[in-house]
Order: sequence, then C-alpha cells, then structure tokens
Amino acid sequence: MLRLHCPNCGVDCDETELSAGGEAHLTRFGPGSEDDDFESYLFMRKNPKGVHFERWRHVMGCGKWFHAARNTVSLRVYGTYPAQVTAPPEALLAEIDAVEPGWRNKEEA
Repeated sequence: MLRLHCPNCGVDCDETELSAGGEAHLTRFGPGSEDDDFESYLFMRKNPKGVHFERWRHVMGCGKWFHAARNTVSLRVYGTYPAQVTAPPEALLAEIDAVEPGWRNKEEA
C-alpha cells in the first residue's frame, strides 16, 4: 500500500484516502488550440518503468491536489510537493539522483 504525505495539510495518509490524478506537469491545451495539441494533451501519457511524477488528491482530508514522485516498479515514494509548481523541486530531483542514478536518461529515451 502506498503512503503519501500531503504537503497541503501535513498528514501522512495511505492511498485509500487519496485519488490518483494521472501524470503531473502536463501542458494543457484547451479551446483554440490545434487539434494535434489537444489530442496529445488528452491521450498521450508517459508510462515509465521507474521514476514517475503523478498528481494525487487528498479526497478524505483537505481535498487539495498535490504531486508525488514515486517508482512504478518498487512503489518507493521519493517525496511529495504542492501542485502549484510547474516542475519538481531541485532538492527532490537530487534525492532521486542519489538513489536512482541515470533515471533521467531513461526518461528521455
């Protein structure tokens, strides 16, 4: 079972209190966008084996969204951070680099 820390209310909770929201840090294309851009936003998602950044909502708590970095193979949670940022914090990326050397190269491939 996943245990995540909600950075909004400070509660450590298990996944039964949360709702998964898919991949984090997507650029949303809405009305007026090109069809290809909108289609990409709706349907094209990374499905990595390893480090992944996701959106979660603390449904049974504060109700707010946040982001989590976790490993899809081992289910290890590297950390969580507020949803209002456009990229993972550098400190969190450095922590992931320390335990998963080379993960960024795999993500870009």
